[in-house]
Amino acid sequence: MQKVRWGILGVARIATQKVIPAMQRGELSEVVGIASRDRTKAEQAAGALGIQKAYGSYAEMLADAEIEAVYNPLPNHLHVPVSIQAAEAGKHVLCEKPIGMGVAEMLELIAVRDRTGVIIEEAFMVCTHPQWVRVIDLVRSGRIGQLRYAVGSFGYRNLDPQNIRNIAEYGGGALMDIGCYLIKTSRTVFGEEPIRVAGTVVQDRRFGTDVLTSAVLEYPAGHCIFSCSTQSVANQIFQIVGTTGRIEIEIPFNAIPGERMRLRIDDGSDLRRSAVVVEEVMACDQYTIQGDLFSKAVRQAGAAPVPLEDSLRNMAVIEAVFRSAQTGRWENPEALLQAAAKC
Repeated sequence: MQKVRWGILGVARIATQKVIPAMQRGELSEVVGIASRDRTKAEQAAGALGIQKAYGSYAEMLADAEIEAVYNPLPNHLHVPVSIQAAEAGKHVLCEKPIGMGVAEMLELIAVRDRTGVIIEEAFMVCTHPQWVRVIDLVRSGRIGQLRYAVGSFGYRNLDPQNIRNIAEYGGGALMDIGCYLIKTSRTVFGEEPIRVAGTVVQDRRFGTDVLTSAVLEYPAGHCIFSCSTQSVANQIFQIVGTTGRIEIEIPFNAIPGERMRLRIDDGSDLRRSAVVVEEVMACDQYTIQGDLFSKAVRQAGAAPVPLEDSLRNMAVIEAVFRSAQTGRWENPEALLQAAAKC
């Protein structure tokens, strides 16, 4: 199968340090161009990464007929506008999470996808990692009995006022940046949508962003409880608890490329956890897998591995958590979707 020719929209660190090198190792992905609003930066990144073409603007790259698909790692507020430009130019789009600033933007993006016929996907790389594939298999097979609840946290410490994660108008803040992972993975584990959600938020007055957000997601089968923070010690935890067992994912979100990841499974029979079974998952790079799965969909004229409709529902939960923090009440993500669809 011929490799898909990719262009990169911007020189963000996640692109130059993680995604591009991983995609260059892929079987179906070939990175042939990188663009920046500063041509010098594009040329420097191209030279460092062995990329053939450098462009001095996003429009210049989107006009290149050789580019078939683009990866969009731009700040959150540019995800939908630039992805729409790419779709209008006939390019397939893999866009970093969160793919939009809200439900209304997501509906606009879905409409453009349907009109242009290109593939557009939100880049939740965790969904492609074998450890999460295995977790879902364990839960669905009944290894931990009936699913009851999931508990997670994700945090880091970033006090730089110039960092995009601390700029409100760019879509910064804890929930948008990392809380979205906790929502996405819990929705995947439960295999259903939250009926209602409750959230509480601590804002940094300097930045105007949420620096600590906690939420309860009520699913038909049980609950997910999580916290996320941009002003905490670095941490990431995810545990799934059932009636007869528990699964702990050692490094749930930033799985280390080239290392075997570990799942810990136990039946709760010993508080010292002597009964824990450790499963090691194959070494891989989740960004490589993500790129190749998207490229395969392009070559086979298939659907995105994770459709935008799923991303829309994830965004609805994010909005509901924020709204709950404001109203002090439980909020219904489905009601938000229905209201937005009528506008």
